Amino acid sequence: MSEADYTTVPREGDLEATSNGEIPESFYADKSKSGFSALSYRSYNCRRRLNIVGIVTIFVVASALVAVELGRRRGHLGEWAKGNFGGAGSFLGSDPALDVQASQGMSAMVAAGRKLRLATWNIAAINNNPFEYWITIKDNPDYEELMVNVEGFLENPGDKDVPVSKVFTQEMFDDLDSKLTGVAGWKSVKPYWNKDFKNRKIVSEFMKDPLLGSKRLASMPDRITNTINVDNRDEPVCRPTVINMYDGDLSTMQKWWKAWSQFIFEQKLSIKTTDGVSEQIPYQMLQPIKKAKYPDITEQEEEDSLPLQTMCGAIFDAILVHMMNTVSKPAVWQPLKKTMVKSLNKMKVPHTLSILETTYIDSDIITLQEVSSSFIDQARSSKLGDAFHIVAPADLDAVRDQNSVIFLSKDSFPGGASSEVTSAVEAAFPPGEKVPVAKGDILAITTTNTDGVPFVVASFHGDTNGLATKPVLTAIVKAMEESTALSSHRLIFGLDANTYENAKPGKQQDVLDWGKHYVAEGLTSCWGDVPDPSNYTTYNARTYLQPQLNKACKKEEKREKGDVNPKDFIVFGQDDFKVVSTWKDNTGKKEYVEDMAFPTLDFPSDHGILATIIEPLEPASGS
Repeated sequence: MSEADYTTVPREGDLEATSNGEIPESFYADKSKSGFSALSYRSYNCRRRLNIVGIVTIFVVASALVAVELGRRRGHLGEWAKGNFGGAGSFLGSDPALDVQASQGMSAMVAAGRKLRLATWNIAAINNNPFEYWITIKDNPDYEELMVNVEGFLENPGDKDVPVSKVFTQEMFDDLDSKLTGVAGWKSVKPYWNKDFKNRKIVSEFMKDPLLGSKRLASMPDRITNTINVDNRDEPVCRPTVINMYDGDLSTMQKWWKAWSQFIFEQKLSIKTTDGVSEQIPYQMLQPIKKAKYPDITEQEEEDSLPLQTMCGAIFDAILVHMMNTVSKPAVWQPLKKTMVKSLNKMKVPHTLSILETTYIDSDIITLQEVSSSFIDQARSSKLGDAFHIVAPADLDAVRDQNSVIFLSKDSFPGGASSEVTSAVEAAFPPGEKVPVAKGDILAITTTNTDGVPFVVASFHGDTNGLATKPVLTAIVKAMEESTALSSHRLIFGLDANTYENAKPGKQQDVLDWGKHYVAEGLTSCWGDVPDPSNYTTYNARTYLQPQLNKACKKEEKREKGDVNPKDFIVFGQDDFKVVSTWKDNTGKKEYVEDMAFPTLDFPSDHGILATIIEPLEPASGS
């Protein structure tokens, strides 16, 4: 790695010198002001046009003061001679020198015919369940046949809807109960088994029981033990089940039960905690299910929730293994799963890096979302690290491990990032308003290109419903307006906006409303001022092989009930740049196949790549 690479960049306080070393007040929103009352319309451009006013004002005031002083000395000014000048104010606009530099830099870009190549991509966090979403696998009919058969088994089980005890046998239960009481030291769950669970039908009364779902008796142990990151291994440890990366043999119920029981009650794992590394066995990681949080659970079930959820988790996994071996053959579905795990999970990072290296390495700026710390490290040690300054948040999200990241071309931005201004953006949120933003979702930095144009570059991962998207953009613009150090910068903003074609009013962000919002801020996007609601960048739908069957989509319902929406954008100043060309990509080859569910075995994300080429506009007089 060259010396230009770095793990973090200076924070906001490095932009302006202060006597006490604190972040300058100019970076933060004035909580006493209401929104953008001073610059309510097209504020991004308005404040730039006001820059020249500020410069002229300073010149006029300075000239006036010189004249006043001369008049005072010559006795020509009456009361003014005593210093009664009235209420002279001060102009706190932009840095005049930076204004000139930015304007000249934009003109230089225009004269040289220089354009910016931009890309944004939510690369998507690794999904531990390769079967969770419908994918597209070319030239392999086994996948679609398997998923359709699973759908049929759960929707129309017929005589396959047998009692639980036919799948999770009495012998298995006796073994389980002895370990619950003997190994874990918990209460026996024989009363629950004998009076209820062993006689339930596996589909209609267990897998599709809504009350069992609301009590979290099967989903809670799955969430905690499905995939466990351990301290002494590069790859996580997986519970023996269908819906994760477990690669052991599940061809018979006996093989599954032996592996499952050993994993839950015997396998010691080195787990990182806030107090260091501790050795734990998976059953010790389970948490009580509280009635206060899940009101459908009874007080007795709450008291017995540790052994009860363990039993329900075992039944859940047993039904999955039984179902797979019923609708398919182990020799078919197990190799298929291994192929999917390799492409979608284990090779996800290498596939993602390869696409960026081979197809988008000529970009000037790339903004990424949902990036893991491991991906950042691997990117820096790859060809991408030679071509780009790879900028991560100073305060990485180590828990979710999903961060927004920015790549800056070393040719176009040789100095890399000058500073990180994320906290200035967050400080500009309206006081008292809870914006649904998690740690790592926003990254905003400053940088300067070879022509001397200063930029604010931001990457953002919106919440699922897109309700943070408008407030975050507003905060970025406000933070730039109210800081002398930022007001001359040009904005480039790549984001997963999580906008919807047919949004639920008040619950989701409508894409057309989002377009009106960025236009009102004096901005435009790679999709223009009015985005096309049917210009989709996602196409994914849940299958029946995941715990939330209420969200499952039948094969013919993927388009209707799936997440097929226009979610990704690149936003910039309306008076700064114009679009030359824009494309989206769900193949890794600058091509987008409409009506294709993805990820695929070749394309590792559920978001398409969005790319655009923009060219600078000659600055207007005074901008």
